[in-house]
Amino acid sequence: MFNAEHLIDLLILGWLSNVPLAIGSILTGGVFFDRVRAFRGLEARSRALASEVIDRLVARDLEGAQGLAEASKLPVGHILREALRWQNITLEDYDRILATLRAEQGTELRRGIWIIGTVGSLAPFVGLFGTVVGIIRAFADLAGGSGGGFAVVATSLSEALIATAAGLGVAIVALILYNYLNTRVTSITATYARATERLVQAILFIESGATRDGGAGSPGGGGAA
Repeated sequence: MFNAEHLIDLLILGWLSNVPLAIGSILTGGVFFDRVRAFRGLEARSRALASEVIDRLVARDLEGAQGLAEASKLPVGHILREALRWQNITLEDYDRILATLRAEQGTELRRGIWIIGTVGSLAPFVGLFGTVVGIIRAFADLAGGSGGGFAVVATSLSEALIATAAGLGVAIVALILYNYLNTRVTSITATYARATERLVQAILFIESGATRDGGAGSPGGGGAA
């Protein structure tokens, strides 16, 4: 009769594939929960901070805008803080600087996600390896059995099928989590992009006002901050 104890025995028997799959599952869970914790509320807080900084900037309160960015520990705070330090550069150069800052923070957001993708890609092959090993054992048992028959190879065939199921199960879960995290990263980086676009628009607005007034009022004083 097939029961939980028998299943555990089969998992132990197929340790050659099940141990790597178990390690991959643990790594996948660890990275996923770490990233979920890091992403919790990040978009809303990033939008709120960007709005406050830009509102200060539009009000020509450069020191207040810089103070808000420096006091924040959010990634978008780092982007805005570094962006407001640049002066007397062209708008094209400024856009490239902002793109670099966004790319750096995007890389940080993706930290560890590659592990989940790797587990999702390799798990089916690890399961297939366990399947092949189980089938080899089944034929070896059949060749060495005195009476032959299905009963001789049933255990090894069960090990092979469990290895296949375990590999597919780990791969499916890992790929679902991987796609979810990638979607979150894309959404957050889009928030950073909108924040920097609004920053450039605010600077251009200030510079246009300074030009009409005949003076300089922006962080850049030369086409950008």
